[in-house]
Amino acid sequence: MRTQKLIPEEQIRSAREAYENGTDFTLAVEEEFAVLDPETLSLANRFEELQAAAQGTPLEEHLVGELIASEVEVRTGRCESFAEAAAKVGERRAQLDELAGGLGIALAAVGTHPWSPWQDQRIIDTPHYRKNDELLRYVVWRNNTFGLHVHVGIRGADRAIAVCNGLRNYLPELLAVSASSPMVEAVCTYLHSARTEIFTRMFPRCGVPDAYDGWRGFEDYVRFLYATGSITEHTQMWWSVRTHLAFPTVEIRICDAQPNLEESRSLAALCYALTARIARALDEGEPLPNYPHRLIEENFWRAIRYGLSGELIDLTTGDVRPARAHLERLLEWVAPVAEELGAAQYLAVPTANSAERQLAQYEDGASLQEIYAGLVRRGAPVRG
Repeated sequence: MRTQKLIPEEQIRSAREAYENGTDFTLAVEEEFAVLDPETLSLANRFEELQAAAQGTPLEEHLVGELIASEVEVRTGRCESFAEAAAKVGERRAQLDELAGGLGIALAAVGTHPWSPWQDQRIIDTPHYRKNDELLRYVVWRNNTFGLHVHVGIRGADRAIAVCNGLRNYLPELLAVSASSPMVEAVCTYLHSARTEIFTRMFPRCGVPDAYDGWRGFEDYVRFLYATGSITEHTQMWWSVRTHLAFPTVEIRICDAQPNLEESRSLAALCYALTARIARALDEGEPLPNYPHRLIEENFWRAIRYGLSGELIDLTTGDVRPARAHLERLLEWVAPVAEELGAAQYLAVPTANSAERQLAQYEDGASLQEIYAGLVRRGAPVRG
């Protein structure tokens, strides 16, 4: 028997008010790390030990669980500038490394684990994840993936929706540069981002969203999901870019986790500068693309499969160009705003991103274990 679902009208109203009174271009960065046995480098269900050890330390309020007990997330918290965020990303990583080292835990930040079976990973015992487990079952069990998320503050509810709409068009470029996950389930998949294929192709309400007709169009969509019992909380909209109902931010969720601090900062800088550049374009009446979902999906698949090594389609002209050329053009477009906001020094087109480096090693004969060992953040001495 169908039961009427309560629509959280107060939350929707409060969210709109928060955006109307929000602050432009604050930001926060969230990074997810695999929790590893330091000797075997397999996933280890030890999140609760990290959480307990963080109690009473500066990391306590910035360390959270993320679905499975072999994963940990650290957050910068709200930052007023990119310089502050860049410093906090490094500080959080150092704090987590120290905490893990004291427990004999190793860490890694790439999009997937190369061999640990998803069947061996335990869902953490919180109301939120128990609910998602009951709702999604195999889909949530299978999601042993690790990403990097960037929240950017945007003032104005309709403006936040417009920024989110604009970011849809650039998700393939962000994914291509961030790709770090060619290895999973004990094979080389030859996908540059197996994480994205696992996550966005399995979860509902995930991947490239449709564009909304202002805040009212977004509200109508949220109400529809609640009224039909499709969601029970707003975080069950897992789109690769989304307006958040708990914070007045646009959240970019498409990126694979980054093994190195420099790559993490560079990726966060690109997400931040791109979001701000789109907001400025809207303010100044500069035309922005609004490509159909079906066309963005073509580039989305190319980014999953070939990453930065492949080609992307210019969806305006139909021309096909190297993904690196698309990224170079994007960096040129965001450069003035990046310079103004203190993010320009972190922007660069990498000679090779993590997926390319891993695949090159594999082609040279390295094993998955050897490749992954070079990506691990060793918080404790490792024998062998």
